[in-house]
Amino acid sequence: MFHVVQYQPLRLITRNSLSSMYLKLVFSRPVAFAQIWKSWFSSHSLIGNKNIVLMGPPGAGKTTVGRIVGQKLDCPVIDIDDDVLETTWNMSVSEKLQDVGNEQFLEEEGKALLKFSASGSVISLTGSNPMHAAGMQHVKKNGIVVYLDTPATVIMSRLKSMKVDRIVGQGPDTSLKDILQFRKQFYRRWYDIRVLCGGDVSAEVVAEKVLDAVKRYQNSELETYVSTRSGRSGRSTRKDSDKYFSDVVTEGLAPDGGLFVPERGLPKFTAEEWQSLIEATYAERAQVVLERCIHPADIPASKLGEIVGIAYGENFTCSKIAPVRHLAGNQFLLELFHGPTASFKDFALQMMPHIFAYCIPRSCNYLVLVATSGDTGSAVLDGFSRLHDTDKQRIAVMSFFPEDGVSPIQKSQMIGCQKENAWSIGVKSDFDFCQTAIKQIFTNSDYTGFLTVEYGTALAAANSINWARLLPQIVYHASAYLDLVHQDIIAFGSPVDVCIPTGNFGNILGALYAKIMGIPIRKCICASNENNVLTDFIRTGIYDLRGRKLVPTSSPAVDILKSSNLERYLHLIADGDGQLVTQLYNQLENQGHFQLQKDLLEKLQQDLVAGWCSEEDCLAAIHSVYSTTGYILDTHTAVAKVVADRLQDRTCPVIISSTAHYSKFAPAILRALRIAEIKQNPLSQLHLLSSYSPLPPVHWGLLETLKKNENENHQVCAADLSMLMSHIETLIQNHFL
Repeated sequence: MFHVVQYQPLRLITRNSLSSMYLKLVFSRPVAFAQIWKSWFSSHSLIGNKNIVLMGPPGAGKTTVGRIVGQKLDCPVIDIDDDVLETTWNMSVSEKLQDVGNEQFLEEEGKALLKFSASGSVISLTGSNPMHAAGMQHVKKNGIVVYLDTPATVIMSRLKSMKVDRIVGQGPDTSLKDILQFRKQFYRRWYDIRVLCGGDVSAEVVAEKVLDAVKRYQNSELETYVSTRSGRSGRSTRKDSDKYFSDVVTEGLAPDGGLFVPERGLPKFTAEEWQSLIEATYAERAQVVLERCIHPADIPASKLGEIVGIAYGENFTCSKIAPVRHLAGNQFLLELFHGPTASFKDFALQMMPHIFAYCIPRSCNYLVLVATSGDTGSAVLDGFSRLHDTDKQRIAVMSFFPEDGVSPIQKSQMIGCQKENAWSIGVKSDFDFCQTAIKQIFTNSDYTGFLTVEYGTALAAANSINWARLLPQIVYHASAYLDLVHQDIIAFGSPVDVCIPTGNFGNILGALYAKIMGIPIRKCICASNENNVLTDFIRTGIYDLRGRKLVPTSSPAVDILKSSNLERYLHLIADGDGQLVTQLYNQLENQGHFQLQKDLLEKLQQDLVAGWCSEEDCLAAIHSVYSTTGYILDTHTAVAKVVADRLQDRTCPVIISSTAHYSKFAPAILRALRIAEIKQNPLSQLHLLSSYSPLPPVHWGLLETLKKNENENHQVCAADLSMLMSHIETLIQNHFL
């Protein structure tokens, strides 16, 4: 075993050695003694006998940053190149490379790493160390691996200034950019923590970020969640009452009926950190954002990367996942319909089932309940049906939808998405009844306790009341802004507005959260259809359901009067005052209305403006856009387009969320395009639309689902809570027993 003798690990300070230091320093230099003690204590408490292992491409600054981190912690610093490889080989790294060639060099480098050991140190790896699996496993056993994630353009610029034009593993026919991209897979495999390093960030700043990241890694107990209806302090003094990410994913709804939110708020990104993601793919951006929001104690970076890769892989029809398309003037479309079920719900529900399966305990079966106004149903059924077979045996999902409140194609799609662990139930009522019924079931402790004791089955939620549903929605709003920067439409820091068709307030809340995290969003424009309770609320501060009846429209996903996620936003602008939120929602439940105080309304209106669109104007917008551009908007996007035209002042770009593919609403689209004969069969409607060679094309996944499942049936239930509970019990008996 090779030990680096010139760098001794932190020695244990015993009572005798402390006494000796005390005798020498306490009287003559008390400040010096305090500084020594503070230095030792800070480094020892932060890393103990563990190493901080810095990893990244050549030119990422590992050596310089390592020295600064070592100085700040007053602990040994080891550079693998200088202190291990060259000492072992008795020659320079470049000489060794020239002597043995690329492939053998990696093997020799790995062997040297296997003979090396240290503790309580800061270690700077070479850029190629991560390509040797056995060597990295050895280093990782006693180390926290920190990935200095630096954009390839920055690395290439630095290497050029250092007159380096070739690195280990780069053949004569391989560009520097390609080899840097190739190496990323190895860096992603090994790191525990990622630190984003932009081009203009000093090594001193990066070192501070490394220390902050290590502190976060070591202190998972700080990232707790509270209910929107808990007191202002949020936390109980009882440690066992704290809720962590895994808990809130599993539980969904807080016991007091509120929604879970992070107690200390969302993480902030610097402008430089966001800019380092401009060249990144959608999946890379997603992982970076989610790593900041999910502590590695809940989901390690390697597992999270695996989940992101599954979620945003071949199941999306567009390689860009969420492309931004110019529509006209200053308007851009964020296309969120390229997932397998053709709506924005896929962004969360291709990911959330895998997060859920990882977080839940193995000792219990879970039935996931979801209420849907259309798109969520097929997305949740598809997402949970893609779990591994072993997970499908212990996780099932049941989707409740308004039997006569979704489009024919949406209904056919939900029925077609039923699998061995996924079922759809039509309810003879509206979405608000379905959503309220599920909340009542979750808060009925007698019923949920009975299911657990009798059947060993717990209930969970997959609506956007579940925190894991919201997080992926932050990503695509941030990604859209970065895409505009990448396309040179705007410079980073320039503001944009976003306009979002809004029903349950989850999608627009994702944009508001992206703004909090540092994306320069100026205004979020809330677009409603004729069910315009949110428009009235944002304009007046009065949320009033008295005398309102749900109006069925051609944009059913926003046919909602009770917007669940609004509660999270009110908790945010009320500075975490759960008592106020409880008062407001008790008043809404008991009296059918509430009113915001003036200061909260002013806060709200700094973020939000709102408008609504009639059915006539919605269909007219679809016709107008198709006539001028050849592009077909779905009905929800058309609602947002109409409202954006009315409210946005054209002084900056506006990104309109295109939340669903028009194929899902074929009858309304055919009416808007003024096609006289509309057949009742959903498959025939899609074939008719396809004959117009529309832009974008008819969604292939939707077409395939309808082809395969034309004759499938589903269960229908009366609008009665006890009947829904009976259906749940029957499903549990059939699937889990």
